[in-house]
Amino acid sequence: MTKTITFLGAANTVTGSKFLLADENQQVLVDCGMFQGIKELRLKNWQPFPINPANLDAILVTHAHLDHCGYLPRLVRQGFRGKIYLTKNTAKLAEIILRDSAKIQMEDAEYARLKGFSKHNPPLPLYTDDDAEEAIKLFNIVEFRVKAQITKDVTAKFIPSGHILGAAFIELEFAEKKLLFSGDLGRPEHPILVKPDQIAAQEYDAVIVESTYGDQTHQNPGSKLADTINRTLARGGTVLIPAFAVDRTEVLLMQLKELMEANAIPEVPIFVDSPMASAALDCYRQAINETSPEIKTDVRESSGSDIFAMDNLFETQSVSDSKALNHLKRPAIIIAASGMATGGRVIHHLARLLPDSNNTVILVGFQAPGTRGRSLLDGAPSVKMQGGYVLVAAEIVHLPGLSVHADQGELLSWLFDSGAKAKQIFLVHGELDAITEFEKVIRRTYQGQIHSPIQDSKYPI
Repeated sequence: MTKTITFLGAANTVTGSKFLLADENQQVLVDCGMFQGIKELRLKNWQPFPINPANLDAILVTHAHLDHCGYLPRLVRQGFRGKIYLTKNTAKLAEIILRDSAKIQMEDAEYARLKGFSKHNPPLPLYTDDDAEEAIKLFNIVEFRVKAQITKDVTAKFIPSGHILGAAFIELEFAEKKLLFSGDLGRPEHPILVKPDQIAAQEYDAVIVESTYGDQTHQNPGSKLADTINRTLARGGTVLIPAFAVDRTEVLLMQLKELMEANAIPEVPIFVDSPMASAALDCYRQAINETSPEIKTDVRESSGSDIFAMDNLFETQSVSDSKALNHLKRPAIIIAASGMATGGRVIHHLARLLPDSNNTVILVGFQAPGTRGRSLLDGAPSVKMQGGYVLVAAEIVHLPGLSVHADQGELLSWLFDSGAKAKQIFLVHGELDAITEFEKVIRRTYQGQIHSPIQDSKYPI
């Protein structure tokens, strides 16, 4: 019986993770991410799904980032009615992410209608809030490290990956084939979450592993972050940090708190300007207070106290509170979504702060091609936003060490330290340069097949 895997996303790119497993009896999707970044990729969100979504037996979600779960309401809109398997905390965070994404889709469609620039009449959202709610109803919670029966011939075990709260890599048995999906792999020194589990010392028919930083080694960002903040404050400027609402904001707050307690930076006001980030923070607070096993022991021992609490920390909720930050009279640190500066409240902060050389923008996550964050990283003299171009005079600093993606060495350790074997390895969720370099390094010790699949490519397993 022929069994195949088709790469419907995250193939030579870091976005849109979707891997379709199929044989004559069943079709299962691992991750269901939305494409972000350049227009060519974003348009793929509107293309017909390659099979009838109603014929999908199940979807497994590794974690709650938009590029891994954000396409779920679209599939539901097109007829999917099966179960969506995910961990408890992934479900909590995905509810926040999907509702926010649906709201943005609807607002963008309405804005296009008012401005008359859409090719469609009337402009339509990719999905609506009703679609998001229908997708949430299909959530089926699984326990970590417990084998779950997905279909008659498919079982899956979700294992902590340490990337964000709820995140898992998945050991999947697909009609007697043993597969391993890394999802997004976390780092051993995450300040809140336990390190990723070691994989089983067994032979896998295929390992599908992310390669986001397959060509890099992360450096400790603490001293560079402190130096950047101090020189910005010394010249009277404001530090703006575009950050993903889920996990990156939490990691940043822990890092800033540590620096202030060590007197490495002054206690200036810190504003978290993202209702979604505040909602995610509450999920982390709840997990800590419930002493979730995902949380590091020393952090669990602080149960009952707010580990993010600082006298100088303010979480803005309303639009008017966000706009009021435009009138700050003294230096501050502003953390705002989105992490790649593609939308959200960070846009009006960039429009105000970028033209002033006293200010600094710190980029702390992966910046996909086609995003404003990537333009800033690449040294663009101006960036397009709010119907025009904004001059870039502010200092731009990149701190990949604050990423919650594993680097090259950590990926290799996860793949090989347990003594596990793989008949073939698929490198996904990375740009071509990162994948190429990662493949070179793997080939030094691994003799099996290595693939770097392209979009919509299909392989036997």
